[in-house]
Amino acid sequence: MDVDALFRDTSVGDPTLDGLDGKQALGERALSKLHWRSRRGLLENDLFIKKFFERHESRLTVGHARGMYELMDLSDNDLLDIFLKRKDLPEKPLTEEALEVLSMLRD
Repeated sequence: MDVDALFRDTSVGDPTLDGLDGKQALGERALSKLHWRSRRGLLENDLFIKKFFERHESRLTVGHARGMYELMDLSDNDLLDIFLKRKDLPEKPLTEEALEVLSMLRD
């Protein structure tokens, strides 16, 4: 048994996207991983995310996936407050990719 596997950081995005052009279309497997990683504990967040995928899934890029993974690292409550503009963005600046996805989520 790989003991290190038990303690790996699962909050990171999809490592298969590393080094890829952000404008490249997101493949089916990567999209499936993104769907899985985007599941949240608050129904309200899930509703925002469901609407996002319904509107944008067919044209998501590697950059969008990276941005979404970055947003998914936020806590559920912080994420909802940011979606609803009740809270400022986190102190650690978000990447341009994450800001673009946030804009798409808020539409």
